[in-house]
Amino acid sequence: MRARPSWAFAVFICFFLFLGGFSPAPATQVRIFQTQSQAGFLAGTLEGVGVDSLGRLELAPRAERLTALSEPFLLAAAVHPDGWVVGTGNAGKILKIDRKGGVTELFTAPEPEVFAVWADPDGTVFAGTSPRGKVYRIAPGKTPKGEVFFDPGETYIWSLARARDGALLVATGTQGKLFRVRGAGGDPSRGTGEVLYDSDDTHVRALEVLQGGDVLMGTAGEGLILRLGPNGQVRTLYDAAEPEVVALTSAPDGTCYAAIIASEASLVDPVKDAAAAAAKPGEPQVTVTVVEEGAPDVTTSRGRTGSSSGPRSEVLSVSPAGIVERLWSFPDDTVYDLLWRDGRLWVATGLEGKLYSYADTQMLLEKDLDERQIMALLPGDPGPAFATTNAAAFFRITEGTETSGTYTSAALDAGQVARFGTFRWEGESPGREALRFSFRSGVSAEPDRTWSPWSPWSGAKAEDGNEISIEGLPLGRYIQWRAELRSAGGRSPRIYGTELSYRQENLKPRIDMLMPLEPGQILVPANFNPSNQVYEPASPNREGIFTSVGDPAEDDSGRTKPLWKKGFRTLRWGASDPNDDSLVYELSFRPAEPAGGEWMKVVDELKESYYSFDATVLPDGVYRFRLRATDRPSNEPESAQMAERVSDPVVIDHTPPVLGETKREGERLRVAVRDAASPLREAVYSVGAGEWKPVEAMDGLLDGRSETLLIEPGNPQPQKPQKPQTPENPGGLLLLRVTDAAYNVITFDLSRSR
Repeated sequence: MRARPSWAFAVFICFFLFLGGFSPAPATQVRIFQTQSQAGFLAGTLEGVGVDSLGRLELAPRAERLTALSEPFLLAAAVHPDGWVVGTGNAGKILKIDRKGGVTELFTAPEPEVFAVWADPDGTVFAGTSPRGKVYRIAPGKTPKGEVFFDPGETYIWSLARARDGALLVATGTQGKLFRVRGAGGDPSRGTGEVLYDSDDTHVRALEVLQGGDVLMGTAGEGLILRLGPNGQVRTLYDAAEPEVVALTSAPDGTCYAAIIASEASLVDPVKDAAAAAAKPGEPQVTVTVVEEGAPDVTTSRGRTGSSSGPRSEVLSVSPAGIVERLWSFPDDTVYDLLWRDGRLWVATGLEGKLYSYADTQMLLEKDLDERQIMALLPGDPGPAFATTNAAAFFRITEGTETSGTYTSAALDAGQVARFGTFRWEGESPGREALRFSFRSGVSAEPDRTWSPWSPWSGAKAEDGNEISIEGLPLGRYIQWRAELRSAGGRSPRIYGTELSYRQENLKPRIDMLMPLEPGQILVPANFNPSNQVYEPASPNREGIFTSVGDPAEDDSGRTKPLWKKGFRTLRWGASDPNDDSLVYELSFRPAEPAGGEWMKVVDELKESYYSFDATVLPDGVYRFRLRATDRPSNEPESAQMAERVSDPVVIDHTPPVLGETKREGERLRVAVRDAASPLREAVYSVGAGEWKPVEAMDGLLDGRSETLLIEPGNPQPQKPQKPQTPENPGGLLLLRVTDAAYNVITFDLSRSR
């Protein structure tokens, strides 16, 4: 059975068929969760399934768990003629695992950790221990015996390999040295070593012997990839931003691959180790400890300094000419080992115990294990063997694929409580029972017992079964879907992509703010250019008694700008819709007293978040304004929602202050001024048409509707010849200009009061 491949048709149907058979909505539409890429599928949980380079979900290659180990950590592994050999911690055991999963203890070292193992074709095993690093040789036989083969005087033994000339290569730290070790005087049980390379870095962390005899080295501390030639010359191929090169492997064409990791993912602390080694060589101690539940990966008891702001791990390629390129980045996974096998690069990772392979420029997920870290990869047929820790176990890839597997999507977030409608999938199934889906929904971000139980699919709307109605699923903000894959006739089902439609429940808009601007202030679009239009200044000019025209100030947002227009009022508001629906507004008014009067329309079908209007049409008084916001443009009339908010009292005042009693007290005038509706805002005076000067209020604050003002005009310096003082001209022009809070302005002539 093959699902219909028309994605365009699927999208068309999902957008124009509402859940449960309702008509389509203009804007709060049916939305779709889509998964049709490798990255999309990898966001979910895979059990027995994998994702190929084309982003297709299918049953994974079969992985056989050969054995589970009782040791807390499995740290290193190598191929053995009878199977495999592994190094463990924290008891320093070297174990042999046969091809049927049987486990034999070969040796227990005095040191707690075994980070490196090597097995020769005759079954001789070498193990590098840490700390107080030593290399032990374990001879084959019914009663294997381990003995010290080489003591480099180093803290860590990180890697072992055979050089092309047969010597044993030993990579160490914290002095960052590479040793070449040979049997002493023909005695294979004792080795003598020479320093093949003394690095400036803290650790020589990884080794790869190339076909031509060159040795590739990866360091920890500076994160260098080095190439050592037969003549002993060393060339730096790459200086990574990350501090540690943790694994190296090579392909038959001479291309090499390297894994580099960030400091927080490392087993070592190069900074502390370098400082300790400089002070007391050989003193640094490391103890690998069991991680707590939820901890990210294997770590050391010392803690590490520094962190990386970039990816947690990266995989690089090194061409035969020494050119280094970045192949892949892992933002969250830690790469522990690499293996080139059968034309592809295998990549072992934690945090979640995932095994990848890289081919054709794509990183493919091959296995997703319950164990949290895949620490080592080993060649095998038809696929690699691999060792895990947390918990310690040993696996190998076998023929065929898993017979069954389950994929569980991530919790998909609808943004609001939603109704779910149709699930569609595209792919192939060898039989109707080979692929089954189930669904659950909930309100909490993490699935818990408050979620609905898994609901199996209730039937298909299409003959080939690629469309499933889930409209009976309980409402929720989050949803998960689960696919159970079963092999049929040796064939695996495949899922190329999925669509799950939903529609948010329509919620009321929110009006967060409704406020009047200052009297006379209006808002216009930012691109409004009044240069050829009559307009009024943004504020009165205070430099003289005559007002000039000035440029309007632009609002910082750039979307609107304020202008001044006498007699106008502006209301401004902020509103939002939890469904992101389009909103329109209606503005009404009524007198504040008596309360409960009829609301009268100011404007409706308004899309802007402000409204400026000529307030001179209203008599002086106190009013309230009501704003209604509705999501009607995005919904059917019967499902549209509305919110409303009533403003605080708004004073409409067109009447300027009036002059009261004026008294002369020596050189000073005492002037009473009052306003019927608004407090006084400003009072200034001018003598002889000179500059405006502030007037003092008798109580010290100009803030009431009735104020007594004190004016001391003095004797102005005449700007031109003055007429002689007469009863009609008692000392020149004396003006008082008063402005109230509604920006009503009036000027009084007090000349005769001087």
